[in-house]
Amino acid sequence: MPSVRLVTEEEVGPTIVTSASASSMTVWNYIGTSALLLAMIGTWLVWFSAFLQRSFQEDGIRAACQRAMPDQAERCFDAVMIQRGEARR
Repeated sequence: MPSVRLVTEEEVGPTIVTSASASSMTVWNYIGTSALLLAMIGTWLVWFSAFLQRSFQEDGIRAACQRAMPDQAERCFDAVMIQRGEARR
């Protein structure tokens, strides 16, 4: 027996076609969910960029303190952070 066989229209019979329309509530739910997701991603990106920028600034301050005062680099870093208004501890 062949693995493929032709099906005629008589064997298929009448075909019922239904059209499904999305309700306005479903559409608004998708829009609201998408907006919430985009807001969350955007907020995280802003936080992450601020975190990276602060980390790079701290690394720069540490390097400058290490060059200027190698014996008291940690104390120098703490003093600079306090002067900038960023309490570290």
